[in-house]
Amino acid sequence: MATDIRTAELKEPVDVAEYLFQRLHQVGIRGVHGVPGDYNLVALDYISKAGLNWVGNVNELNAGYAADGYARIKGISAVVTTFGVGELSLVNAIAGAYSEFVPIVHIVGTPSTLSQKDGMLLHHTLGNGNFEVFSDMSKNISCAMAKLNDLHEAATLIDYAIRECWMQSRPVYITLPTDMVQKKVDGERLKKPIDLHHPPNQAEKEDYVVDVVLKYLHAAKNPIILVDACAQRHRVLEEAHELIEKSNLPTFVAPMGKGAVDETLPNFGGVYAGDGSNEGVRERVESSDLILSIGAIKSDFNTAGFTYRISQLSTIDFHSDYVRVKYSEYPGVRMQGVLKKVVAKMGKLSIQPGPTASNEIANEDKKMSNNESISHDWLWPRVGQWLQPDDIVITETGTANFGIWETKFPKGVSALSQVLWGSIGYSVGACQGAALAAKEMGSRRTVLFVGDGSFQLTAQEVSTMIRQGLKPIIFLINNEGYTIERYIHGFEAAYNNIAQWKYTDLIPTFGGTPENSKTYQVKTKQEAEDLFNDKEFAAAGKLQFVELFMPKEDAPKALKLTAEASAKNNAKQ
Repeated sequence: MATDIRTAELKEPVDVAEYLFQRLHQVGIRGVHGVPGDYNLVALDYISKAGLNWVGNVNELNAGYAADGYARIKGISAVVTTFGVGELSLVNAIAGAYSEFVPIVHIVGTPSTLSQKDGMLLHHTLGNGNFEVFSDMSKNISCAMAKLNDLHEAATLIDYAIRECWMQSRPVYITLPTDMVQKKVDGERLKKPIDLHHPPNQAEKEDYVVDVVLKYLHAAKNPIILVDACAQRHRVLEEAHELIEKSNLPTFVAPMGKGAVDETLPNFGGVYAGDGSNEGVRERVESSDLILSIGAIKSDFNTAGFTYRISQLSTIDFHSDYVRVKYSEYPGVRMQGVLKKVVAKMGKLSIQPGPTASNEIANEDKKMSNNESISHDWLWPRVGQWLQPDDIVITETGTANFGIWETKFPKGVSALSQVLWGSIGYSVGACQGAALAAKEMGSRRTVLFVGDGSFQLTAQEVSTMIRQGLKPIIFLINNEGYTIERYIHGFEAAYNNIAQWKYTDLIPTFGGTPENSKTYQVKTKQEAEDLFNDKEFAAAGKLQFVELFMPKEDAPKALKLTAEASAKNNAKQ
């Protein structure tokens, strides 16, 4: 085959697909999620050549959820779909990642540039010759678009998209036409890693903001720290922890910030979510005269139905691209640099101790008769006693997400949930991705809590966990349907009921064997207590699936409060 003149001039020619997957490897990705389709098949051949593992998911939606979970543990992820039918099946998951600041590189195999130019009537199209319609759908849920239609721009666009994905912590969209996969670009570029560092703040501006922050911090009589999700997403946990430990200020997390703070620290006080807060937390936070708020996302479910009672006049907000001191905003000043200098200069502060979090079970919930049903008031503190340092805990939107507020974590626990986007079924796919990331990184346990209704949406992804040799512990809460929806509206309505599956039978159906998996059915507190005390179970040597039966009418207190507020908000005229 003749070599074109441009390729002959390249010092180290590499195929476009090889360049793309090598770049993904360089930023730390090892597992690539997705579903094969004829427009991406040739590109998929390059995945193993780049030292990557093709995961292969049951469907694109699950693949997106899995990529989301993987990115929250590893820092960034990739998912590959095919044009039209495949990418549209992924859109819900990508929208969730965009909403919650999760960096996913979405690669779409598309028809050739010639086919697109000629407007050919191809499968997976709308039959109107418009090959831009699907990419247009993704524009508003991607922080960058890279269409690899021009060989001269391909390498530059790949680097640009991956950098934006990391820097903005949001999904990007890359199209790879079939006739571009094996075209040659300059592999010499691969010797220089993509620069993933933010430029420092303008020094004079940063110092001014630091002085303003310190002025109010030193004047405050009872300041506190409140940490939320964007502290995790924008990678400021190191700076946040330094502030928490050196200041010794009472520290709290919002629900989406669960897992962002070392909850074993003596100054950790629990979860603040307005009326849904842990005991004693709401009073302490709302009586503070200064709140250092790091990475806040003040959504309805993150604030127990907008029940925060915090004045902006008592708040300093630290964000990825600005700092707001009371009502004065300083755009373009990133929180990393400001937090570092505040810690270095803050000196002695006025401290009034706050409440301390614990996993103590109330006396009235300790009753352990042979037929005592499992209650939420008992379960979640008991889970906190059972968890181990460095566990990864995934909770489904709904019962489990609200219940975990009552759990004090050991050191190093990572918590995954989708509080803002709230797509039910998310957690099962996210568990697969998180468990894969954990396997790549070492031996962290992965623990999932999911309701029966949510599980039915994405149950097939358990088969991917088994096929990939993953070993999560899955707690399925069987409480006969959609609990949070029941509390919002229609408690006994038929639309909140679901089919009663034989859940434990699914594990062998999905390929589970006695060697790689084990199932349990737990109906009483005593049976749950026995399981939590089982050392073999805790060792997580294989995939374990626990069907946990709980009363339909029971729910965490925070869920009831938030559902009531949501119902009122929905009913506003």
